Parts: sequence; C-alpha cells; structure tokens
Amino acid sequence: MDIPHVLVDTGSAATLLAADIVSAIGIIPLPEDSLHTLRGVGGTEVVFTRRLDSLQVGEHRLTNFEIEVGGMDYGFEMHGILGMDFLTQAGAMINLREMTIAFTN
Repeated sequence: MDIPHVLVDTGSAATLLAADIVSAIGIIPLPEDSLHTLRGVGGTEVVFTRRLDSLQVGEHRLTNFEIEVGGMDYGFEMHGILGMDFLTQAGAMINLREMTIAFTN
C-alpha cells in the first residue's frame, strides 16, 4: 500500500501512520494492543503500536518494524510521520538543498 502525504520529521522519535489509512489493510486496534499518549508541538494524541512485517520508503525496506497508529487529525492532509526510528535504522541521509533522502543501509 502506498501512503501519500508523509512528513519526514527528525524531531519525532517514532514513525506514526494514520488509522483511517492503515485500516484499509486490516491494521485496526485490537483488545491486546497497548495505548500510548504522544505529546508534541501539536498537542497530545492516543496511539497504539503495531509491528509490521516490513515498511518500505522508495526502494528501502526495513523488516519487523514497529509503528504507531493514531488519528492524525491536525487540520491538514497528512497520513504519516516518518520518524527517527526509521531514519536511523535505514541510514537515511537527508539533503535539504536538494530536498532528497538517500539510504546507506
């Protein structure tokens, strides 16, 4: 599944995907899921975590990767936040002049 409108956020420790998007592939809250409260510039949000078989950005894929899933109702269209957990594990190199990301791992 391709997810549009994902923010690359070096200030976010974790990767977060919008619940309404990932529910289309069966990622929904289950009774055994633990809930967490995230706090950030935009306020607070309750999320649950889910371990995915893999998460891929472009051609780079990480396996057995844990994401957070939440409402992401921020008043504008955004379906995910790619956080430092993915960026560091993938060896991301962000070029702000070119607005590109390359992966070294």
